[in-house]
Amino acid sequence: MTRFSRRTLLTGGVGLAGLGVGAAAVGVGQELSEPATAPSTLPFFGDHQSGIVTPMQAHANFIGLDLIDAADHTALQGMLRLWTQDAANLTQGEPGFSDTEPELAGAPARLSIAVGFGPGAFASQVLAAKKPAWCAPLPAFGIDRLQERWGQTDVVVAVACDDPMTLAHAVRMVVAPVRRRMRVRWMQQGFHHRRNLFGQVDGTVQPSDDRHDDLVWDDGAEQAWMADGTSLVLRRIAMNMDTWEALDRRGRELSVGRSLDTGAPLTGTTETDEAVFSATKGGIPVIPESAHIARAHQRSDREQFLRRPYSYDLAPPGVDGDTSDSGLIFAAYQRDPLAQYLPVQQRLADHDALNEWTTPIGSAVYAMLPGARPGSYLGAPLFE
Repeated sequence: MTRFSRRTLLTGGVGLAGLGVGAAAVGVGQELSEPATAPSTLPFFGDHQSGIVTPMQAHANFIGLDLIDAADHTALQGMLRLWTQDAANLTQGEPGFSDTEPELAGAPARLSIAVGFGPGAFASQVLAAKKPAWCAPLPAFGIDRLQERWGQTDVVVAVACDDPMTLAHAVRMVVAPVRRRMRVRWMQQGFHHRRNLFGQVDGTVQPSDDRHDDLVWDDGAEQAWMADGTSLVLRRIAMNMDTWEALDRRGRELSVGRSLDTGAPLTGTTETDEAVFSATKGGIPVIPESAHIARAHQRSDREQFLRRPYSYDLAPPGVDGDTSDSGLIFAAYQRDPLAQYLPVQQRLADHDALNEWTTPIGSAVYAMLPGARPGSYLGAPLFE
């Protein structure tokens, strides 16, 4: 395979068609301990980026980066070219460009690498007019206690897979080559389980697959380059495990509106049963009006979005009495966050029983790029 310098890639001096993107960079021998069967892979090229409507992987790391020179759109374009080549290889079990640990690339474990732009990525004169109208920080909510260290960044890269070693290697391949043009503001690492740390079955209510084109993927009506892309609202929500665990089981179920054992609404028997919010017992609502599922329930057809929750559980920050730094990295994907996500979040902020045990500490909004075509690169329509 022909090799080019990273400088050439970053300055856009060579097209990806000449690099043979998607082809194996080098051959890597299997480790003796690896299974003989081929590792699981997700497609990289296509209409949409993988890792959005993909069945959730076990581990994820959202990387928030800021551009050192936001006005230099050619540098941004070069980084997208480089990420495209690396992601096209890594997701298929091949080493990234100039990979110094190629043996770690051999087990992709459903690896996905998806890129999105925050408002700051559109700072150059060339890109300013192409920023979607909704691509801006969410308005302040009364329950928010946002910390700058988890705030809006210019770029996000969402890396996810089923193996933590593969994830760590892929994150290195994302960050290492762009250090001279980007600064890492934060990394948000999480793990997925059908239950969150409160013991609740999480992410039950989702748009049906046949509504993704309408509710998740952009149609390009406002910005033609965004066709087949989507928006990401990324919220970091701290969960007070100590006070939650002091609450009895019945109190927990009433706060959520679901049974803890089955995940069923309190008016049903299975997780997928429709909640009946009008149901009463002895004149008292079976599901309290302040229950989380009652406040989150859609009031219109447009108030639907794809929920992808990842839990985090870190060492305590050193405050006496705390046993952990725990919470949820809540990723919501939708065509228009102002029409779909914002009304639901406002209701939750106004009166959600879970607010007593949860605190949003981070918030950001991104335009997730459309998928890349073979021979091209992520974000190419934005620069055409």
